[in-house]
Amino acid sequence: MKKLIYFSFIISTLILTSCKNGEANQQQTQGTMPFPVVEVPTKTVTGYITYPVSIEGTVNSGVRAKVTGYITDVLVDEGEKVSKGQTLFKLETQSLSQDAGAAQANVNAAQVEVDKLKPLVEKNIISPVQLETAKARLAQAKANYNSIAANIDYANIKSPVDGYIGSISFREGALISPGDSAPLTRISNTEEVFAFFSMNEREYLDFLRNTEGVDTSEKLKNFPPVELELINGEIYEETGTIETVSGQIDPATGTVSFRAKFPNPSGILSNGSSGKIRIPKTYKNVPVVPEVSTFEQQGMVYAYKVENDSLAISTVIEVKDRLNNLIIVSSGLKEGDVIVAKGVGKLRNNTPIKPQPVPFDSIANTLKPVFK
Repeated sequence: MKKLIYFSFIISTLILTSCKNGEANQQQTQGTMPFPVVEVPTKTVTGYITYPVSIEGTVNSGVRAKVTGYITDVLVDEGEKVSKGQTLFKLETQSLSQDAGAAQANVNAAQVEVDKLKPLVEKNIISPVQLETAKARLAQAKANYNSIAANIDYANIKSPVDGYIGSISFREGALISPGDSAPLTRISNTEEVFAFFSMNEREYLDFLRNTEGVDTSEKLKNFPPVELELINGEIYEETGTIETVSGQIDPATGTVSFRAKFPNPSGILSNGSSGKIRIPKTYKNVPVVPEVSTFEQQGMVYAYKVENDSLAISTVIEVKDRLNNLIIVSSGLKEGDVIVAKGVGKLRNNTPIKPQPVPFDSIANTLKPVFK
């Protein structure tokens, strides 16, 4: 019986030892799993910062009435090209014409009075004061007539600029006046267009700090050309330039307004269009690592640096910027360092691995970076 118990004890010990060895072997196998690794390069990286924009023609003039009246004729249609001084609308002028007739009669009567008094003054029959009074009444009558005549001319509403007619808010029979909130129409010239966008205060300070020049005007001249992303996602074929910046922070929005100009030879951009402006941002000869090769913990960014060709060491990196799913490294890694390229979520600090070198572009190209 004692022999049987002793024999069972030996068997159990062997089984337990075998299990522990198996677990150790399994852990060792797991600890030395293969991981793809890349060498940190230095590159010139160009990315784009985007801002929503609203598009307007360089000329965008509202057409309004100068006098009150009913529209009798609309002489243009929406989208039509017009010239400065071309008549667009006509207003009813019957009552104004009657007023003009009465005003002209007053002018004639005042002129007769002046003509009658002149010889009497020359013969010293009457005082020159009477003649001067008559001349003043004549001048007043002429001014009244000229005012009515101008109003009749204002009834022919003309284009203030060259351009294209926008939507027409009023048609024949509508009563319009100078106090109407909406213009009759808008005339836009879109041979060139303005793109309006805003930066927040922090981005504006970065713009001032990172752009060469002693003042804002010089910085704008040194700023690189910008691109326009259309509402359908396509990149507009023409590049633009940033021309003006308000330089004042809007207290309501905390933003600074910018204006860029784009040529529009094809006419694809119209007044009221929208899209995104793409501002290039370039870093020259900087260490870069793919976003997928990093992880964050307690607000710090880490990558696994490979040491002794077999050990993954978690390393804190300082992020200078993030562009195109790439991290621009300011410290923590340098050119030539080897890091784990993928699978960092499976690792812990000081984990043994089997490095499998892969080309940097095989990782980076999946993230669509822009390299120069």
